[in-house]
Amino acid sequence: MSNPAFEHHLTRSDPPEINFHTSARAREQARESQFLELHYDPTYGALWQYFKPESPSKLTEPMISALREQQIDVEAMIRQDLARGDEPSIKYQITSSRIPGIFSLGGDLKLFQEKIMGQDREGLKQYAQTCVDLVYNFTNNFGLPVTTIALVQGTALGGGFEGALAHNVLIAERHCQMGLPEIMFNMFPGMGAYQLLCRRLPSVKAEQFILSGRTFSAEELYEMGIVDVLADRGKGEQAVWDYIRGVHGKSNGRDALRRSVMAINPISHDDLIKVTDIWVDAALSLSAADLKKMTLLVRAQQRAGY
Repeated sequence: MSNPAFEHHLTRSDPPEINFHTSARAREQARESQFLELHYDPTYGALWQYFKPESPSKLTEPMISALREQQIDVEAMIRQDLARGDEPSIKYQITSSRIPGIFSLGGDLKLFQEKIMGQDREGLKQYAQTCVDLVYNFTNNFGLPVTTIALVQGTALGGGFEGALAHNVLIAERHCQMGLPEIMFNMFPGMGAYQLLCRRLPSVKAEQFILSGRTFSAEELYEMGIVDVLADRGKGEQAVWDYIRGVHGKSNGRDALRRSVMAINPISHDDLIKVTDIWVDAALSLSAADLKKMTLLVRAQQRAGY
């Protein structure tokens, strides 16, 4: 069916031409952040969002806000389609990165240090809760008939790995490295990592994963069942299209199965928020020695990008 309202938001053309989101909110955030590059394929209803090459390698507050605003736009467009009795114009939401060698290096550790040293509980809490909103909407696919897919073609650490895990489907290229290094500075990943891992691993294994602080290869994560699709270097986008073509037209069964998984093993927003409260308390309890260890990772983030 035609969808004039959606066409107002996205200029349609045959792939691989670039199609930019043109809603007022998206134009505003593009002026402010310049973080996201958006492509749309009308054949499959696939909306790609890439971190632009010049984007920060970590999840700064403006970058998180831009991602959240984009989520709000996508959800609104799908709900408008359904309210008119149309099929959703967006059936797949894909998140990837054009930052060379990096998906995301995680939370803004320099910001964390500043807020911890200033004992800024509310600032830490607001940051964590905004991240939880992102995680919750990706993992519960907005409560709508849309599939969220993460394509990892570079390093994903900490909150960046949590973000990738939050998607319904995780596709990664073989050379990628992913992990949760927070235990290195006496912290834990508090924006959903444990709950998300428990959907893919036994709870004891999820705890061991987090406490190891290890960085794992995509191959290892595939063998564990954490990565859903393993692609050769440079073949990640093709793997996404192969996956979409393989499941397209089977949405009734797929969506029903996903709802069943969520019913049996739910991740609630309230539970995620409760964990962030623990995370904030733990962050404010870090010692000077712990903060010094965090500095080493701050420098690594700074070397990789601002």
